[in-house]
Amino acid sequence: MNEMIEHKLSLLPDLPGCYLMKDRQGTIIYVGKAKILKNRVRSYFTGSHDAKTQRLVGEIVDFEYIVTSSDIEALILELNLIKQHDPKYNIMLKDDKTYPYLKITAERHPKLIVTRQLKKDKGKYFGPYPNATAAHETKKLLDRLYPYRKCQKLPDRVCLYYHLGQCLAPCVNDIPMETYKEMIDDISRFLNGGYKTVKKELTEKMAVAAENLEFERAKEYRDQIANIEAVMEKQTMMMNDFTDRDVFGYAVEKGWMCVQVFFVRQGKLIEREVSIFPLYQEPEEEMLTFIGQFYGKSGHLLPREVLLPEGVDQEIVHQLLNVNVYIPQRGKKKDLVKLSIKNAQISLREKFQLIERQEQRTIGACEELGEAMRISTPLRIEAFDNSHTGGVDPVSAMVSFVDGRPNRKDYRKYKTRTAAAHDDYGAMREVIRRRYVRVLKDDLPLPDLIIIDGGKGQMEIAREVIEDELGLSIPIAGLAKDDKHQTAQLLYGNPIEVVPLKRTSEAFYLLQRIQDEVHRFVITFHRQRRDANSLTSALDEVPGVGPKRKKQLLKHFGSMKKIREATVDELNEAGLPVKIAETVSEYFKKEELK
Repeated sequence: MNEMIEHKLSLLPDLPGCYLMKDRQGTIIYVGKAKILKNRVRSYFTGSHDAKTQRLVGEIVDFEYIVTSSDIEALILELNLIKQHDPKYNIMLKDDKTYPYLKITAERHPKLIVTRQLKKDKGKYFGPYPNATAAHETKKLLDRLYPYRKCQKLPDRVCLYYHLGQCLAPCVNDIPMETYKEMIDDISRFLNGGYKTVKKELTEKMAVAAENLEFERAKEYRDQIANIEAVMEKQTMMMNDFTDRDVFGYAVEKGWMCVQVFFVRQGKLIEREVSIFPLYQEPEEEMLTFIGQFYGKSGHLLPREVLLPEGVDQEIVHQLLNVNVYIPQRGKKKDLVKLSIKNAQISLREKFQLIERQEQRTIGACEELGEAMRISTPLRIEAFDNSHTGGVDPVSAMVSFVDGRPNRKDYRKYKTRTAAAHDDYGAMREVIRRRYVRVLKDDLPLPDLIIIDGGKGQMEIAREVIEDELGLSIPIAGLAKDDKHQTAQLLYGNPIEVVPLKRTSEAFYLLQRIQDEVHRFVITFHRQRRDANSLTSALDEVPGVGPKRKKQLLKHFGSMKKIREATVDELNEAGLPVKIAETVSEYFKKEELK
């Protein structure tokens, strides 16, 4: 712990608020909240922690804090700060799938649609449904039962739906608002459990039709009843009421947390969602953050009721969501919470070995690499490689790995500008200079380690640019390959030496992945540029073929080989005028004779 942190810890107040942890580059890596800032922030720097929390604390070189007037203000501020700074150690619900909903639009002539987007547009939403099939099946059923508008735009005459009795034809008829309101109320009741009443009414109508020998009509009622049973009664009822509710449960083990959310709709358990993530504060506090993100950033529709396990602050969740929030003590609701907790425990146990293995292969590998090189753990690594074909179309590329994983949004491609065609050293000098001048200019995060896919000469070139020209202090390593073009040695130090790494170690596997990735990336870029240039050179000499027609030909035929082999008629079909098609065909025939 440095002196600045010790001094700041002594000044922490006994008040609620949020704290922001920073690494050595000033980047915010974790945001948390606390009922008492002094106790919570100090706890990170005292006592023993699991390896995961030690890793977080090991990166902290400074922190800030913001005092709030209440716990709920601290929670809301924390959610906003996480959204603003995107700290790498916080829960980030980025990849959660969206569920389909049924929506009655708020138009003059409303229609029923399936959507995954929830908007504040006065429409009525029902769901979520476990998948798109369930949502569309329900919509098809309602299409047959209620004559609301089916078309996207009102036509100038009635359509088939009107003749089938499934539309009121607002295109030609003046439909009162009261009619739509009654229909929307009926659909709402139907989707909220009133389908049993509709089924009973249809059964009575079917009996009357059969007595009157109207067998076609009776068959229609029978089919509608069968559709209701197939779509609406597939699942066993979980609750006697039809309240939409979300049920939360969680489990904690070895510094990890699993949260299970059950979606109960129309009294049925239709779906669950599982989230597993590292735990850096008290589980009850982490649950508040999770719930805030669950209904905020992830966009889940708020139900009428939320059920929570014991220990979570019910009042804060109520203030945050403004819905009914309960911690059930008995009965079916209590059983649902227990079931959610049990599933969370099972999921955590099942995935824990996989999580540990992933940690070992990523951040664990970074730690092992740092120890072998005797440097700080290189959590951000940038690797460079060059590629050309006999000095033609020279390119370079950089890949970025963060926490042992590819960080593709930071990948970069370079066309060399000043280096000579065969000058690999000059190309490396140019690209290293361009990359880190840009990093300094745009105040981007510096890497903890630079890896050059090459030997001592290219490492020395990179060192001259980084240290002598730019005045930076970043470890630079080189990767040497064997005669089979496989990763063989890690070079580092002054003088440069081979770093002793077991070929079966996770650190060595990480280096292999980095070298393979930067090689793949630069080769792909080189091939793209070579192909583009070969297309240009082959067609540039043909009279009447400009950039648009070259693009048109490639799009139609897919390759230069097929363009060369194409007949005049085929070139004409691709969009070339007959005379130019003849010119292209003659040109390539002469090329073959040379």
